[in-house]
Amino acid sequence: MEPIKVLFVSPSFYPATYYGGPTFVNKGLCDALAAHPNIELKVLTTDSNGPHARITGEAQSTNTSYQTIYCRRFIQPDIAPGLLFRLFGMIRRADVVHLNAVYSFPTIPALALCRLFQKPVVWSLHGALQVWTDEKRSTAKRVWERVCDSFCDRRRIVVHAASDQEKSISDVVIKRADSIVIRYGVEMPSFKREESRSADGLRLLYVGRLHPIKGIENLLRAVARTHTRVSLHVYGAGDAMYEAKLRTLVTEFCLDDRVRFHGNVHGEAKEEAFREADLSIIPSFKESFGTVVSEALARGVPVIASRGTPWERIEEIGCGLWVENNPQDLAAAIDRAAAMHLVEMGKRGRAWMEREFAWTNVAREIVDQYRRLVRRESSEENEAATWVKIA
Repeated sequence: MEPIKVLFVSPSFYPATYYGGPTFVNKGLCDALAAHPNIELKVLTTDSNGPHARITGEAQSTNTSYQTIYCRRFIQPDIAPGLLFRLFGMIRRADVVHLNAVYSFPTIPALALCRLFQKPVVWSLHGALQVWTDEKRSTAKRVWERVCDSFCDRRRIVVHAASDQEKSISDVVIKRADSIVIRYGVEMPSFKREESRSADGLRLLYVGRLHPIKGIENLLRAVARTHTRVSLHVYGAGDAMYEAKLRTLVTEFCLDDRVRFHGNVHGEAKEEAFREADLSIIPSFKESFGTVVSEALARGVPVIASRGTPWERIEEIGCGLWVENNPQDLAAAIDRAAAMHLVEMGKRGRAWMEREFAWTNVAREIVDQYRRLVRRESSEENEAATWVKIA
């Protein structure tokens, strides 16, 4: 069987850790795809790593099991003329294009060229279409979505959603393509958690972007309401003005001795943050997947996740609580969790991740979509050739 040539197009790629969850999701997926015996993978991306940073040549060499081409970004956040220049030839040579993100520089050119060359596409949204009650879809976004939709063709394009909620949104916005739900995987680190409590009480962990959609302000209000002695450790970065607002709230709620901001974290420092945590909290208003939930569970850390995340099964599995993200419910969940056997909950969560979220299984589902699209394309080409001969 001939290998399927897959071109993976993304506005950024590992080690662009500034962008959080999607960076680690795409790296995990590409590693698993590259290990598949019938996939020949190339990644086309930019060197963007946030508003003010780019990935250096030395850091680019960390992706060695498949070719990753980092095109230099000239205009923020991800405008790279070199990527546009390479797209034409690389899409033409590919059997399948795996496109990532929505409101990004490569999206419309990639969709247009795939339409031109009649190339199959799997399009991963990464939560881009999600909105929440305090946010409205701008006119510019609506125009962008319509342009994207105009290049779609359900015979050749499949939209990849990470949850049922994301699928329902994509079905409304992207009308000319079919959609599927394939949940992302997670790396399974090997370490053993032990029963322990720090001197400052229950140690809560938040890992992620500092952005209003993440519900961090409600989490701070919840910490101020708890009856349990807790400390909150916040790992992540975002807009400087918003981070300053959060720090002001910490002082306003008299939490200076209970809340710590640590900035962005990755690698061993991130592993250490998980090892020291008793609970991971994800209070987001909206998440298409919520990578940090799977990361925490894979490390044996139970979670409190908001109902804005697609993780209702954590209560069924017995590895966390799924609650509304208002301050009262979050505070009540923290107090309730403090009386639970957190180590046993963490073990159940890790076992769940091993059973259902292995990257090899996720890659197999994605490859099945590639094959289906390639077969459909081949069938249509043969049918067209037959009609030409008859004519």
